[in-house]
Amino acid sequence: MLAAVDLHIHTALSPCADDAMTPNNIVNMALLKGLDIIAITDHNSASNCEAVMKCASGTKLAVVPGIELETIEEVHMVCLFPEISKAVGFGEYIQSLMPALDNREDIFGRQLIMDENDNITGHEKRMLLTAAAITAEEAFFKVQKAGGVMIPAHIDRESHGLLSNFGMVPPFPGLKWLEVSGAAEPDALARRFPDVKNYNIITSSDAHYLGDILERQMYIEVEAPEACCVISALKR
Repeated sequence: MLAAVDLHIHTALSPCADDAMTPNNIVNMALLKGLDIIAITDHNSASNCEAVMKCASGTKLAVVPGIELETIEEVHMVCLFPEISKAVGFGEYIQSLMPALDNREDIFGRQLIMDENDNITGHEKRMLLTAAAITAEEAFFKVQKAGGVMIPAHIDRESHGLLSNFGMVPPFPGLKWLEVSGAAEPDALARRFPDVKNYNIITSSDAHYLGDILERQMYIEVEAPEACCVISALKR
């Protein structure tokens, strides 16, 4: 099937995201916008993925568990996994590589952990908006080993983008996709960075607010609307 996707969405766990980014609000907005598949990718944590997956259970919306990793080079990477246990395990590993800094809610915002009914079950105390002590290359192979896929995030942006920080696309074996924001001009980007032409381009919202979630504009071919099928499609 040709599925409408948005594979980069934050919940209220990300301190820079709106508190209205709750599991039910995200699922219902994605359904209103006609999406078939979304991915939950909070900063350096998968703690809200399962709640969104449970919330979407019984609907036509499939949810891929993921994380937006910040590497030691301060590059953001969307890491997607075929099942929740893999995402949680990777998140725990990344947390072990992060500095022991407490979040400042008054500066960065709240980091809310929620259940599928939008109840706040906890606050993540460790600051998530920071780099983990892992290189992009190390992370790429770690995600691969866990059966997942890593996609360099919003490469068209000057902040935390692969091209702005590296000046090129590293030749990681098996890297197939690059993500751009909705405002990107892929042709212009490819003229500046010819390496981009060698990869598939996916547009994602990087939504921090409900209204930013994509409409039906980005499609991938999947065997079925399931996380494992999304991962298989991205690997092909």
